This record gives sequence, structure tokens and C-alpha cells, in this order.
Amino acid sequence: MSMTPAFDPLFSLSGFIVGLLVGQTGVGGGSLMTPLLVLLFGIHPATAVGTDLLYASATKSIGTLVHGYNRTVDWRVTRRLATGSLPATLATLFLISHFDLASTGAARAISFVLGIALLLTAIALLFRSRLVSLAGNRVDRPEGRTAVMTVITGALVGALVTVSSVGAGAVGVTALILLYPRLPTKTIVGSDIAHAVPLTLLAGFGHWMMGSVDWFLLTSLLSGSIPGIILGSYLSARVPDGVLRPILATVLAVVGGRLVF
Repeated sequence: MSMTPAFDPLFSLSGFIVGLLVGQTGVGGGSLMTPLLVLLFGIHPATAVGTDLLYASATKSIGTLVHGYNRTVDWRVTRRLATGSLPATLATLFLISHFDLASTGAARAISFVLGIALLLTAIALLFRSRLVSLAGNRVDRPEGRTAVMTVITGALVGALVTVSSVGAGAVGVTALILLYPRLPTKTIVGSDIAHAVPLTLLAGFGHWMMGSVDWFLLTSLLSGSIPGIILGSYLSARVPDGVLRPILATVLAVVGGRLVF
């Protein structure tokens, strides 16, 4: 599987742009970075997914430290998600390890799953406010049932993220909003980010063992994304969320449709 030959400033610029959007919206790491690498730079889908998983693990580790310091992580929710996602990630890695990830058929399958994940993410972004309203008006379910559904959600997200690197952000947060309507949004976001760290680290390590991680590419992306996230977080209070989310959802829908069709 081909690797990028050296440090490339274009990858750093891409990392900066995606980091800027993630800092402002909380979504876009896998949703934008992976299709950007595949469609714009011609990176093989398996390499794009594997590299982006470790990229997400590194960037979200920083986010987890910040959220942990601000006490906006519900570790109970994070543990429940991980209980489902980590075994599902291992099982998914086992399945895809039996396929030739460099083949044309595997590339097409990964692109298709990635496109579906992007379309789901776009829907989650567009209708999040309605889902929040719906979740806030319904009667709370028993705690035991909520715990089981959280584990199942973690398993589904784990499998989706391992194959496509997409889903831990918008899809995971939207599911948590429905499961925990009384939990503050900032705590839901913090808990989801904290859960994404072990999930993407394990999935990324598995892809690395299968030879689908480009370390030069990863370094280039991180060199741009870290200052991008810092700047995006600073600008987040100055750019209306109602403007950014529809734009991001539209971009994801268009890219997802191109990958699927």
C-alpha cells in the first residue's frame, strides 16, 4: 500500500482547515478528513481510514484532557459505550483482516461504508435540534434499559468507526442525546470525546498492524490540525452554530453521495 514520500504542507493545510471546523462545531474529524484524503489527494481508502483513526485519537486526547479538567465527562456513560465499542472494534478488525485491503473491491467497499456514514452524520447534524426537543419531552426509560442501549450503541459506533473512521462524533452524540436527555449537552460531548480516544486508538492500532497507516501523512495532518483546533475553539463563540452546522451537513451529504453513487 503506497505511502506519502515526505512531509507535505498541503496535508498540513488540510489538517488546519479540518481542525478549524472541528474546533467550531465539534464534528468533522473523520467526517471530513477521510473523504478529503480519498477524493482530493487520492489516498487509498484503507490508508485514509487507518491514518485518520490515529489522527482522531491524538486530537481527541487533548479534548478529553480539557473536558476532564472542566468536569464535563460522565465516565459512567463513557464506560458503557466502551463496553460495547471495544469488543465490536476487535471483532470488526478480525473480519476486515481477512480481506485484501489493497484490492479494488476492498477499496470500493470501504468507500461505500464511508459514504453511508457521512450521509448518516449529515442527517444527525440537520435534525439534532428536533431530536433534542423530542428527547426532552419523552418519559425517561428505566436506568437498566438505558445502560443496555448505551452498550449496544457503543457496539454499533465501534463497528462503523473501525471500518470508516466516521461516526464517533455526530452519530455518537446524537444517540447520547436521545438516551440521556437530562444530561447537559457539554457533558454529552465531553463523554463522547472521551469514549472516542480508546476506540480510535484501538482501531488505529489494528489498522497499523494491517499496514494501513501512513506515519508521514499522520505527522503532516497533526502539525496543521492542532493550531486549527485551537483557533477554531476561539472562534466558536463568534460564529453562530446555526450557520455552521447546515453548511457542514450539506458538504457531508454531497461527499457521502459521491462516495456511495
